[in-house]
Amino acid sequence: MVFYRSVSLLSKLRSRAVQQSNVSNSVRWLQVQTSSGLDLRSELQELIPEQQDRLKKIKSEYGKVQLGNITVDMVLGGMRGMTGLLWETSLLDPDEGIRFRGLSIPECQKVLPAAKPGGEPLPEGLLWLLLTGKVPSKEQVNSLSQELRSRATIPDHVYKTIDALPVTAHPMTQFATGVMALQVQSEFQKAYEKGIHKSKFWEPTYEDSMNLIAQVPLVAAYVYRRMYKNGDTIPKDESLDYGANFAHMLGFSSSEMHELMRLYVTIHSDHEGGNVSAHTGHLVASALSDPYLSFAAALNGLAGPLHGLANQEVLLWIKSVVEECGENISKEQLKDYVWKTLNSGKVVPGFGHGVLRKTDPRYTCQREFAMKHLPEDPLFQLVSKLYEVVPPVLTELGKVKNPWPNVDAHSGVLLNYYGLTEARYYTVLFGVSRALGICSQLIWDRALGLPLERPKSVTMEWLENQCKKA
Repeated sequence: MVFYRSVSLLSKLRSRAVQQSNVSNSVRWLQVQTSSGLDLRSELQELIPEQQDRLKKIKSEYGKVQLGNITVDMVLGGMRGMTGLLWETSLLDPDEGIRFRGLSIPECQKVLPAAKPGGEPLPEGLLWLLLTGKVPSKEQVNSLSQELRSRATIPDHVYKTIDALPVTAHPMTQFATGVMALQVQSEFQKAYEKGIHKSKFWEPTYEDSMNLIAQVPLVAAYVYRRMYKNGDTIPKDESLDYGANFAHMLGFSSSEMHELMRLYVTIHSDHEGGNVSAHTGHLVASALSDPYLSFAAALNGLAGPLHGLANQEVLLWIKSVVEECGENISKEQLKDYVWKTLNSGKVVPGFGHGVLRKTDPRYTCQREFAMKHLPEDPLFQLVSKLYEVVPPVLTELGKVKNPWPNVDAHSGVLLNYYGLTEARYYTVLFGVSRALGICSQLIWDRALGLPLERPKSVTMEWLENQCKKA
């Protein structure tokens, strides 16, 4: 029986896992299963009835159980801390960081199949894990990789639609436009118009989601080559896995860059359901909008400066430090520059997080990658200094709940080192990665029959009156 957690069981398992030092112990509570079948859809088909029954039982037995109290601060503060979504594929802990189906990032690096011994996990393996809760075998990952390559075809009208935009349009605008143009081939829309029974909604959703996951690297690569390489596109390589093929189509042949892209796509794939892009995708899909419409909406949320666009801001800020102070800046000079940034009314990009209260594990694994492959890179050394300088400054400022670096604090420096220097494009990479998590959950949304999302809103007058009564 595939492992899914209730809230109380998860807390017990976490406390147990923290005390275990090696991978065989730290994941022993995960039912690591492999089957002889290589077909991901067949795996899902076996799992869905069991999870449908499980959800019915939760609703019937625990439907009236309270999960917390809603305060005025929550209503006015972006619903922070408010539990209101079901998101099966990952769970974010303020101290531990993200867990994909119960596995931390270091655990995923150890148990998910890699392209080479000791290498970074293949994104296809994480996709299998997100969808099934099972750690796949290398054979299953290879089969899924082949399936995604077979689905990776783009109709000509998609490229023509992108070409109708100015080449100077933001990469995310072009990327989201390309995804919208793909929507005309939606299997879900066709099936819905023909009157498919709601119990079968997940099947065309699966087809759309897998097609979309396969297609977005090609659309993203086209945008990159159109903007920065005079439109000289590179076809996919049938011998390469998902992450390596994406890097290849962008124009990078380095084996280290291929490894970086595998890591990048894996760690950026999912971050539970409350962030802007994930929540947007879920919200739009709850209206039975197909995966293309839902993911395009998610991308538009990801493009915001307070969400995915932050990764480009980090590298631009780091380069501004170098331009003004030089690469060999001392820690004291760096501290002064940080205070200068804060005193000008700006934030230090790449630090802080809406949920996390410690260093983001996604930052940590990127730092480990840099220490292994580019320890002498000046920008990496500057990022290392920032790790020492910024948290104490933000703590002294006294207004920041989390002064520690997040995922965006490191990714740009790695990409820049291997030649992907166009910071405006970085959010597109984030978008490609996020397709895995959003589409995986969307399949489960349809399989579980999750309803239209419709929270209650109130006015300030209502709040005032309610609080006076209280």
